[in-house]
This record gives sequence, structure tokens and C-alpha cells, in this order.
Amino acid sequence: MPIEQGNAQDSSRPAATRFGRRRALLAGGAVLAAGMGAAADELVSDDRTAGCAATGAPSAETAIPFHGARQAGVTAPQQPATHLLSFDLPKTSAATDRTTLRGVLGALTRTLAAAASAAPPDPRLQSGGVSRLISLVGIGPALAARLGLNVPASFGELPSFPGDRLDPRRSNGDLLVQLCAADRWTLTIVAELVGTAAHAAGAVPRWTQSGFLPHTPPGTTPRNLFGSKDGIANPDHATAEQWVWGPTGAHRNGTVLVYRRIRMDVTGFAALPEGEHDRVIGRRARDGVPLSGTAEHDEPDIYAKNPDGSYVIPATAHVRLASPRFDAGARMLRRSYSYDDDPTDRGLLFCAFMRDPAQFTRVQNRLAARDALNPFLQHRASAVVYVLPGAAPAGTLGEQLWT
Repeated sequence: MPIEQGNAQDSSRPAATRFGRRRALLAGGAVLAAGMGAAADELVSDDRTAGCAATGAPSAETAIPFHGARQAGVTAPQQPATHLLSFDLPKTSAATDRTTLRGVLGALTRTLAAAASAAPPDPRLQSGGVSRLISLVGIGPALAARLGLNVPASFGELPSFPGDRLDPRRSNGDLLVQLCAADRWTLTIVAELVGTAAHAAGAVPRWTQSGFLPHTPPGTTPRNLFGSKDGIANPDHATAEQWVWGPTGAHRNGTVLVYRRIRMDVTGFAALPEGEHDRVIGRRARDGVPLSGTAEHDEPDIYAKNPDGSYVIPATAHVRLASPRFDAGARMLRRSYSYDDDPTDRGLLFCAFMRDPAQFTRVQNRLAARDALNPFLQHRASAVVYVLPGAAPAGTLGEQLWT
């Protein structure tokens, strides 16, 4: 599970809302220092920067615009709660299925734009102030191949990885919608609206998944269910332009999302001897500082050695194996969430954005082979989608798919 992808980022984020029992879970467990998820600052200079405070977080009174060159679900500051919905398109003929896809994308565009507006038409979204809704829509590789859609040449299915225990009923899909907001009420209502609109246009529900972040003061890094600081490093604007967003052309404002549902053995990890947590992760538990550094945001020095010749950051430490130094400097943008479906099924919804999914494959192969965290992790679901460029106010998501 690639989690450590660099050093440059603004760690500011809006304070998350409380999630009752789930927040209590986050307070327990071992306090570690890794970066499995992602709190990302805004990475593009488009119309979504209007109304943002100095920290990069939009003011509470301003709706986050749906329309723009890039989808707000990637560019706007990460919100405290998420809900993912996966759909399939029934197979008929290529021509009919293309027409169905156009209809589904049109319905999703209208539904999401209305829900994210300052005056959403559904009365259930009008009582809590301005919606903090952001969203993204992506296309799966099987549908792209079946319909001959214009997606990046590097976009395709992920391979199988050692140790995977994937449930096909909770994996993949022809379309993926990710909703994020400041509260679960908004997500519940918008998920209903999205599901209804997509189904009416011809899509069939495949799976859904909810996730959350802990209550975290602005400017600090949240922790995951292991107690690890989660999202210490993410690419800055210039680095994201190189590694996250598509190349010049039709795919310039698109990206690829890799999603992994990872079950975490929270109890087993917490039972490790004192100090072992640091060596497994490669960071100090109490403050997130890499074992080779002095501050949380120091870049881990994976080549630093002790006097006896051993690595300061152990060879099997998660941080070391996920280092971009092993991958020509390639970095991902991580915006992950925790989940808590029942007492025996808790973990991480790993969400990472990148130009080329082969980057994830290279990193995950290293981790699957040697990561000291492997005894405490199970990858139980997976999906990869091409995140479409954004839509203009009079446009529709997916217009570039037909060119």
C-alpha cells in the first residue's frame, strides 16, 4: 500500500466534524507516524480558489463550485466524510451503450451541479447552510475498452498483487462517483439523488462505501485507525502537474484514481512491543518525524545508516519501500479515508491520484514483497478509474471521451 510519496505540501485542512463512536476508535490504538491517507491542499489555480482563506480552506459561507477545468473532488480541500458509489452499464451494442453512457454522464452532471450549488433544489439540503459538497466522476477501464473511449493510453486494469483478497462484489465498476462533504447528512441525501439519476439513465448499482476522517484542528495532520499520522506529505502544484495530471491534450485536466479498501488489524498492531511501531513504519509514533529526521515534514533519508551499517529507516519499513526515490521521483496525491463497517472490519479507503497507474503497480509490488506492515493489512477491494476533466457551466462531464 503506497503511502509515503514526498515532502512538499500545505497540511492545512478544514476541521472535520465529529463522528461519535468512530472518533472514539481513532483515539485508541497505537500512536504511529506514517502517511497512509491524504489531506491535500488545492493543486490548481482555477475558479475554485475564489473565496479560499489564507490556509487554503474555503470559507464556510462559500459553496465549492462544481464547474471548472478539473473536478472539485480532486482539487478542492479534502472534506471530512466521503461516500463512493460504483455503477455498471448493461451490455447491449456499442452504439446503444455509448448513448446510455452519454445519458448517465449528463444526468450525473446536472445532479451534482445542482447539489453543490449555493441553493440546492432538494429541500433536505437547504436547512444546514451552504453545502460543502465536492465530487468526482470516473470511468472504469473495462467500459473504456468496450466502447473505444478516448482515455489515456496508459490507463488500464491493475494486476493482481501478492496477498490480495479482493471481493469482486465490492471492486471495479464501469463508473465511479465519489462524494465528499463536511457531514454525513449531505452525503446521504446526495448519494440518494445520484443513485436515482444514474439508475433512471440506465446505470446499475454495483457497490457503495462510506468513509470518514477524525476531528482534526486546521494545520495539523490527522491520524488513521492505527494512530498513524495520515497524509504527512503530498505533491505541491508543480510536482502534481508532472505526476498527477494528464499530459497536454484532451487528458490535460484528467487523472487516474486508484482505490483500495484495506482492512487493518488494529488490535494486532497495537500489541507490538514499544518502539516496534516506529521501526515498522519508519517514523516516530508520537509526532510523525521520520527516523532519519528532526521534523514531521522532513523527507525520509532512506540511505542513512547507523554506525553498525544498518539502515536508520529499516529496509522493510513502510516509509522506505514507498519512497519516490525508488520510483524516479514519481509521486501520488493521496486523499484517503478510514472506514468502520463492523468491529471486525475496520480500515483504510486508500484513494490516490496519479497520471499513470503503473506507478501504483511498481510501488505496491515492492510493498507486497517486503513491507513490515503486511501482517496487519488485507487488501479486500480495488478499483481504478479515469477521472474525467471538469465541466464548463454549459457543458457535461465526459465530453472529451468521444473525440
